[in-house]
Amino acid sequence: MLKLSLKKGKESSVLRKHPWVFSGAIQNYNSRNVDGSLAELNDSSGNFLAIGHFQNHGSIALRILSFENRIIDQDFWRERLSNAKAIRENAGLLSNSNNCFRLIHGEGDFLPGLIIDVFGSNAVIQAHSMGMHLQYKEIATALDNLFGDSLQTIYYKSKNTLPGQADTDLDYWIKGSAADTIVKENDNLFKVDWVKGQKTGFFLDQRANRQLLFEMTRPGMSVLNTFCYSGGFSVYALKKDPTKVVSVDASASAIELTKENVSLNKVNIDRHISYTSDTLQYLRQTENFDVIIVDPPAFAKSQKVKHNALMGYKRLNALALSKINPGGLLFTFSCSQAVSPLEFENTMRAAGIESGRSIRILHRMQQGTDHPVSLQHPEGEYLKGLILQVE
Repeated sequence: MLKLSLKKGKESSVLRKHPWVFSGAIQNYNSRNVDGSLAELNDSSGNFLAIGHFQNHGSIALRILSFENRIIDQDFWRERLSNAKAIRENAGLLSNSNNCFRLIHGEGDFLPGLIIDVFGSNAVIQAHSMGMHLQYKEIATALDNLFGDSLQTIYYKSKNTLPGQADTDLDYWIKGSAADTIVKENDNLFKVDWVKGQKTGFFLDQRANRQLLFEMTRPGMSVLNTFCYSGGFSVYALKKDPTKVVSVDASASAIELTKENVSLNKVNIDRHISYTSDTLQYLRQTENFDVIIVDPPAFAKSQKVKHNALMGYKRLNALALSKINPGGLLFTFSCSQAVSPLEFENTMRAAGIESGRSIRILHRMQQGTDHPVSLQHPEGEYLKGLILQVE
């Protein structure tokens, strides 16, 4: 096992159980070490601190798996996955009305660099670090043993998440070969295609926020769902007897998936309209709505572009606010990890000033309970949202 030592005085973040160690804190850092190797971390006096995955590029040199001196074997993976499953079961996410959930959410489940989503009898594993990639077979074995015969397929999808590996074929079947399925979320039906779809195929982090839309939308309202992808918010809105629900996305394939999901649920299909269009372009020319959902992809993938991202959020939301009928609602989100909740809220204040409307914050939103955030890793709180009431 690779042995790493911290520079003197650099132990504090590890002692606070933060799961990342940066390259500048390691006194014997060597970028020629094998990317993804298991590594033991010691302090400057040689005392054990943690075990994790070494990374030989970027600023993060070690992603910590355990602060205990233990072997990373099948017992380790079984323990971590079993604990994560129990948390989801206790939260009521496995029920007759819901059969899709995130089983492992990276640092939030003390497995940095690993994502596992479960869609009925199917699971998708996604590695975001070379260390997790090198151990995906052990992880898949633990996953298969945990669910037994109830798990029919396991798909490994890491081609676009491993740095420097985009040209490598890292998307393939580990078990079974089903490419999609129909899942149930709060008694709503959705098609999930993990092979061709974005990320793992479905944005599970918005489950609770979709339910909030259902609860806060009154019958007879008009609803606009921008950046709709698979039409999650649209399906929920259609069940509240709206005058109309409009879904907009720049991707033609996303619009086709939205139409398919609307049809699956067989509720007020005739009141649904969809457009393949750029959201800003559509907002500039459309009429007003009672409810608008703005859920764009991440505008800021790093701190370097955060300022431009905040300006983008302000421009987009100021336009959306101008298109809401008096008394209406804006559900607005940012999934940019580089943008803090406070920065997003301040940007929305600036958008409100620009729109000239009187606005109330009714609710602050975040990712669902199956996307937990470690108290020692606040960076894991990537999704933030606001429900705004507009006069």
